[in-house]
Amino acid sequence: MAKKVSKNARVAQRAQNAGTGRDHVKVVQSIKDPKTGKYTYKEVIIHKDKVKEFLAKK
Repeated sequence: MAKKVSKNARVAQRAQNAGTGRDHVKVVQSIKDPKTGKYTYKEVIIHKDKVKEFLAKK
């Protein structure tokens, strides 16, 4: 039988992983071409605190 990990142990593990890749998200932004009307998609992996700033600029 597998050993069960307590909730407190999971919280402590999450604190140890601070600053790892879990703080980053993938953002997909659609951009319309003014000449053709077709959409292209810009994919970026950025820190989760910078998402609003990224989406605000065009």
